[in-house]
Amino acid sequence: MSRPTARKILVCGASIAGPALAYWLDHYGFEVTLVERAETVRSGGYAIDIRGSAIDVSERMGMLSALRDAHIRTRCWTFRNARRVITSLRQEDITGGVAGRDVEVPRGVLANLLYDLTRDRIAYRFGDCVTAIDDQVDGIDVGFRSGRQERYDLVVAADGLHSTTRALAFGPEAQFDSYLGSCFAGFSLPNRHGFDHEAVIYNAPGLMASVYETGGERMNGLLAYRRPKPASAEYADVDGLRRDLRARYAGEGWIVPELLDDMEAAEDLYFDSMLQIHMPRWWNGRVAVVGDAAYGPSFFSGQGTSLALVGAYVLAGELATKTHHEDAFAAYDRTARRFVEDNQATALGGSDIMVPATRTKIWTRNRMMDLSPILTRLGLVGRKSRQLNSALEIEDYPAPAPTPAMA
Repeated sequence: MSRPTARKILVCGASIAGPALAYWLDHYGFEVTLVERAETVRSGGYAIDIRGSAIDVSERMGMLSALRDAHIRTRCWTFRNARRVITSLRQEDITGGVAGRDVEVPRGVLANLLYDLTRDRIAYRFGDCVTAIDDQVDGIDVGFRSGRQERYDLVVAADGLHSTTRALAFGPEAQFDSYLGSCFAGFSLPNRHGFDHEAVIYNAPGLMASVYETGGERMNGLLAYRRPKPASAEYADVDGLRRDLRARYAGEGWIVPELLDDMEAAEDLYFDSMLQIHMPRWWNGRVAVVGDAAYGPSFFSGQGTSLALVGAYVLAGELATKTHHEDAFAAYDRTARRFVEDNQATALGGSDIMVPATRTKIWTRNRMMDLSPILTRLGLVGRKSRQLNSALEIEDYPAPAPTPAMA
């Protein structure tokens, strides 16, 4: 097998897709640098799912056993209003999951596993980011916030939904994002009410407030609400965000007043839009995109992490087995696109389930949840999602024969 001509690769972003891609590129003998804007790997965060085809990738990386050991084993999801519990469902009635093919872990567990797999082999550069790229015939010149100027064969953007690297190579985010009608604020908080491996979701028309306890020292809180798409300046106005949330949730029941106080005090408050990224092509010249930067499906799909792991595996495998990067990028797009787009589509009804707009829609959602256990036992809930989660067969990519310098 011929040896790829592109060997020196810059990966931008040290969340999930970036380190996973770096792992596989190193496995195939590439020289990899990974740059991350933050000062270290972010270890906290919400619970994430690894499903279907991504389970196969995790097994090939040797981390599946550790992920299963860290499996959260959520007991139930409870839906309620200000006065009472409407329905409470077992986790399997929500997901229709199959044992061993759906692992749920705190995000930080996976992030640290990936870092541990790569930290001794990959050149990590924290506290820096790409600010300029100049794509040339024989390489790509990259400028960094730190003032560094370096040349690489290829650059891969894995720096999230609002990727700055993608914007430099492909243009403004607005041409690729698809807003799903809601925004959210996430934060951690103490567990004062004895929640135990469960999610509790409160709804009023156009509003959702929830807590998710996963066995950690603190649990996760989430406020999600319907609104027009925010202007870009709103994302940076944290004080304005807090005032807006106070106004929207004023007068709501259950423990919402406590959640608003916790949101005010949180040091890890995170605000974003529910949106997806849809790109007609996942590469431009010597720059490719992977993970949320390429096809963020939103957490309504529950597939963001899985798509990141699978996409990274396919991209690295194609780069390793194609002589020219253009052919590798095209093969990556061709191999993964149907899988990605089908899984993105599963999120499109998420707003009506998590943030119903009217009392009628809340009532309809609740009746559907009441029927979920029966429909799951009949195979009418979860089957299609499981099929889509596993739709891409994970092939073994043969590594190119090493040159004498590599041997």
